[in-house]
Amino acid sequence: MQESSSNGERLSVTVEGDEGSPRLDRVLAARCENLSRSRLKALILAGSVTVKGAPVRDPAYHVASGDSITIDVPEAVPPEPKGEDIALDIVFEDDDIIVLDKPRGLVVHPAAGHETGTLVNALIAHCGDSLSGIGGVKRPGIVHRLDKDTTGLMVVAKNDAAHASLTAQFADHGRTGEMRRGYLAFVWGVPNRQRGTIDAPIDRHPHAREKMAVREGGREAVTHWEIKEVFAGRDGKPVASLLACQLETGRTHQIRVHLAHIGHPLLGDSVYGPHFKTKAGHLGPEAQAALAALGRQALHAYLLALEHPGSGEILHWEADLPEDLLLLEKSLRAAA
Repeated sequence: MQESSSNGERLSVTVEGDEGSPRLDRVLAARCENLSRSRLKALILAGSVTVKGAPVRDPAYHVASGDSITIDVPEAVPPEPKGEDIALDIVFEDDDIIVLDKPRGLVVHPAAGHETGTLVNALIAHCGDSLSGIGGVKRPGIVHRLDKDTTGLMVVAKNDAAHASLTAQFADHGRTGEMRRGYLAFVWGVPNRQRGTIDAPIDRHPHAREKMAVREGGREAVTHWEIKEVFAGRDGKPVASLLACQLETGRTHQIRVHLAHIGHPLLGDSVYGPHFKTKAGHLGPEAQAALAALGRQALHAYLLALEHPGSGEILHWEADLPEDLLLLEKSLRAAA
């Protein structure tokens, strides 16, 4: 029998007496084909095997027919990420921080399905041992993240002091300090006023665990937005707009969830705006082609301001739209 446990999985075996030997290690080898003999021996020596409810640490212990054996198999420890030669678009770097312009398609840190080819792998190769231990083995130097297909500015800490300072600044989100994060978002439709604030708590979606949702009892989430440009469709009527957004909190998928919540999901967002696919028919032919080629949510982290962890100087960076969003912007304007 197999069941989950807090340490990984728990296997239960009942000795049948026909395993060929009464030795504990050999009985388990005959009954647990998915575990190697060396792995089973290590588990016995570690005290992870019990016979009739009592731990047994001797691989040569003799069991009897009918004995119940339990094996607690700890969850495998994920390997530490390795450095990989991945090009980075570095905007600023000194002994304390790196600011980079993240491209689309780059996952920030290793996770299930993305164990390699991440920003962390690139940073380890770029920085060497200086990132070791900062922010945890799987996320060295990382103090915030962007979704895989969101482009734009990110800052990474290169030492413990910088990590502590940046973590505090991101937690404050500019309420009392100079931290600012600005995003450009191409959305469906046009909000009914020039600017506004979305104050709606965010939590895991109740049914789709890979998604987030506005939910009562979720974590506080506040997004400020302002209309920068309005785009007309083939019929001359407004069909989309460009918003500048600033975060007062930093929840997973926050801008995507919040803008969809007010009825203006991001262009190209297949997770939070799938019901708006028919809207593409209202775009001009160039914009339709640009949107089809985009293949991602139209979101770009264009602005980052913070207090330098070492000098205390207020630093400010802006990143131009990447080529795919520039093409989308140009094509949306062409229909006007």
